[in-house]
Amino acid sequence: MAKSVLITGATDGLGLATARRLVEAGHHVLLHGRNPSKLADATNSVSSASGDARVSGYLADLSRMTEVEALAKEVTDKHTNLDVLINNAGVYSAGDLTTADGLDVRFAVNTIAPYALTQRLLPLIGPSGRVINLSSAAQAPVDLHALAGRVKLSGDGAAYAQSKLALTMWSRVLGLRFKDEGPAIIAVNPGSMLGTKMVKNAFGVAGADIGIGAEILTRAALADDFAAASGQYFDNDEGRFSSPHDDALDPEKSEQTVRAIEAVLADLQT
Repeated sequence: MAKSVLITGATDGLGLATARRLVEAGHHVLLHGRNPSKLADATNSVSSASGDARVSGYLADLSRMTEVEALAKEVTDKHTNLDVLINNAGVYSAGDLTTADGLDVRFAVNTIAPYALTQRLLPLIGPSGRVINLSSAAQAPVDLHALAGRVKLSGDGAAYAQSKLALTMWSRVLGLRFKDEGPAIIAVNPGSMLGTKMVKNAFGVAGADIGIGAEILTRAALADDFAAASGQYFDNDEGRFSSPHDDALDPEKSEQTVRAIEAVLADLQT
């Protein structure tokens, strides 16, 4: 049976490669991007291989929480159900590291936006659906003041690693919270140093085959072995479910991180 899958950050790299795999397998894919021309190109490219599958594009800048809300509303208005949400969009570095909301762009895009989008789309996803969050092997203890935009971090790597641990922490909290009633929420490290634009720009290397990551994201979205893995972390460098950073296994620290994210979102609504 065809699944409906929303992939954020799907105009190039890992997101686009995953979209192509899903469409070629007959699934309906909703592509998200923040650049109109790139989104149109990606949608046309994926559509050419779609067969009977449906492909549609959704425009939003995930560094702006008003646009995250608008994206959720547009998807909700146009669809009655969503089988899988793949929170793939991510930022390592940017020309302007502070968003319009006053947040570090890494925390905004990598942590807070996917949390907000997931919460808004939960009614569409339902108990049998899945949320796949793109984590990373790079994980570092989270400074909650930096997450809230009150402290600036030096170095792109520190902010990125903290944002990915924060994502992994809320994935575990919500995944375990919803374990008996769904959807399954799973954090996935798709593989280190894959040949994405982010890796090329950040480290100046070609990187490994993107297909490695696209294959595991497709598995995570569809395969039975992920259906009962809510709250778990899959490390594709090891090829198995594994333990994330110790802080993600600490219920108190993880709950504090979730409360900090919710506080940021509440402040932005006032």
